[in-house]
Amino acid sequence: MANNEYLVQVEHLKEYFPVRAGFGRTIPLKAVDNVSFSIRPGETLGLVGESGCGKTTVGRTLLQLYKPTGGRIIFDGQVIYDSGEQYDENGRLKVDANGKPILGKKVQVDMLPYRKQMQMVFQDPYSSLNPRMTVEDIIGEPLDVHKLCKNKKERHERVIELMELVGLNAEHAMRYPHEFSGGQRQRIGIARALAVNPKFIVCDEPVSALDVSIQAQVVNMFEDLQKKLGVAYLFIAHDLLVVHHISDRIAVMYLGKMMELADADELNDNPIHPYTQSLLSAVPIPDPKTARASQRIVLEGDVPSPLHMPSGCPFRTRCRYATEQCAKEMPPFTDRGNGHFVACWNK
Repeated sequence: MANNEYLVQVEHLKEYFPVRAGFGRTIPLKAVDNVSFSIRPGETLGLVGESGCGKTTVGRTLLQLYKPTGGRIIFDGQVIYDSGEQYDENGRLKVDANGKPILGKKVQVDMLPYRKQMQMVFQDPYSSLNPRMTVEDIIGEPLDVHKLCKNKKERHERVIELMELVGLNAEHAMRYPHEFSGGQRQRIGIARALAVNPKFIVCDEPVSALDVSIQAQVVNMFEDLQKKLGVAYLFIAHDLLVVHHISDRIAVMYLGKMMELADADELNDNPIHPYTQSLLSAVPIPDPKTARASQRIVLEGDVPSPLHMPSGCPFRTRCRYATEQCAKEMPPFTDRGNGHFVACWNK
């Protein structure tokens, strides 16, 4: 159900990619499997997890750069995608007597009108900008696509305004991407995303390719822009310290599934899921005495292949609390109080 309190609502989102298995067969790679979350206007939701857990795929599927396999996406009260799948109150898929999903009405809208309100800042500032276009043309391209400027003069003025907003010199408008540093290129990408005045931006690891000092500048700029423009972010990153700093709430993913979701301070101070505990134990502590006293939780084994997922909870093969129940069924994503959601049988 659409809730006007939230700008973005994602329910039971799935993204499966077909992978060839020989002799003409394909098997599904479950990059995102039954993920649900919501984002309020002007809020930042941080999304963390190991490489390959499906964070970027969530962001791209949410914007429908990848066509979703299943689930429902609601933006600003409007259903923009619905596979028609129905779920019970425990989050289990409803099926008929033959084991086939019970389907309702499917919804698939034209995304062009929504592109003005939903934008993305890509991970790699070196490959996400067209090397043959000047900065003015890169930032001005969304203005052309959505016909937001009446003439070239208005377009030029808007581009200069956006460049100054993200801390770039107006005189650099006619330069090409290769003439800028990594941090400056990322600012160009952010200006391009802001060109159409979006309500929501997916930030896909926007600081991972930058050095620490430039990371701080870009993160501070994201916060300043949020205060000025009221834009909401889905902030995808590996660095838990950066995510905790910028986010209002944090979600933790593992092998395509959501493990935990809570307010940033609550998750940092009181992690419940064993995987979240292990992630937070790996965060460097500046104080040597505190660092020596803290106990690092080292996970055993390797991350299972998403092509051959373990039954039940995907984390059970590396979890010290795993029981037989963990192998039988995926635990439901339940509220443990104060909006702290966890998917675990034993914690």
